[in-house]
Amino acid sequence: MIEVREVNSKSELKQFVKFNIQLYKGCPYHVPGLISDEMMTLSKEKNPAFDFCESKYFLAYKEGKIVGRIAAIINHKANEIWNLKNMRFGFIDFIDDINVSSALFLAVDTWAKEKQLYCLQGPMGFTDFDHEGLLVKGFDQISTMSTSYSFPYYAQHFEKLGFVKDQDWHEFKIQISKEIPTKYKRISDIVLKKYGLKIMKFKNTKEIWPYAKKIFQLLNEAYKPLYGYSELSDKQIDYYIKMYIPMLRLDLVPVIVRESDDAVIGVGITLPNLSKALQKAKGSLFPFGWIHLLKALYGKNDVVDLYIIGVVPEFQNKGINAALFADLIPTYNKWGFKYAESNPELEMNMKVQSQWEDYESEHHKTRRAYIRHIEK
Repeated sequence: MIEVREVNSKSELKQFVKFNIQLYKGCPYHVPGLISDEMMTLSKEKNPAFDFCESKYFLAYKEGKIVGRIAAIINHKANEIWNLKNMRFGFIDFIDDINVSSALFLAVDTWAKEKQLYCLQGPMGFTDFDHEGLLVKGFDQISTMSTSYSFPYYAQHFEKLGFVKDQDWHEFKIQISKEIPTKYKRISDIVLKKYGLKIMKFKNTKEIWPYAKKIFQLLNEAYKPLYGYSELSDKQIDYYIKMYIPMLRLDLVPVIVRESDDAVIGVGITLPNLSKALQKAKGSLFPFGWIHLLKALYGKNDVVDLYIIGVVPEFQNKGINAALFADLIPTYNKWGFKYAESNPELEMNMKVQSQWEDYESEHHKTRRAYIRHIEK
């Protein structure tokens, strides 16, 4: 007998968050997030996405033990922008029991019908800064901080329960070249001179702070056409600035600005891979989790993660990406990075994926968003 209960207290929410860590205990490819960060993301009081989102969280129990979890999310802004009547689902985990996964989705279906919504879509979060997509390729590859791992049986359950592919994202492992590709250096020199641009690097948080809001405004422009994206509000931008800017390795973050008006044209936000450090931290910064993270950020590390490469629409396809990597490659070699992990890239976004053709690269992971119509 499976019982599904809505999360109604802070202690239950913590159980909801910790179930993911418990389920994947001992899995060498799973990377646990920080419990405090996920609690903040799911908090209706702390996450500014709740200005335009609603959510309910459910836990599944079998013989008194937690065996599954799911978040039901309504992003009213995204529904309005994309003219949809969808309910998102995310933060989903369950044991290999179809009765458990079925019961979790039934709870989400029930709320969707109450809200007069017609489709379930996911896994997705409140915004594009949350984990999205279910792993369907690369089960023998370690996840990154910005992605989630899932056992192969998840996709099997989804398909048995009537879900079909809505969108895929591809991830790439890219060998870092010893030298800047000649083409990139030539394009970088031309584009910077032609458009009156310069590459800025920052020594401390105080120097980058005046550009922080401009960076997120750039991302709003650049990502606006992408699958499921809803523009970040000023309140959300302030929230993400406070969360992310202090943790950046600034020598790995080139920002391209126009000299005439200091407008941000492009940005590359990259960071040493934190996967193994987060595994050692086991969801907590204390007592020793922060030490593992610091070592990964500033010590020996073979892998760098390409979190965000963004260019304003009017400068896309004009060589800005080449300028960003012409700056980054020497820095990567200086610190001994051997390869890079891309963030998930939409399957149809060939403009982005084609840039890896100049490097030795491998498409090693795929994530999928599913959709299912709700029977009335």
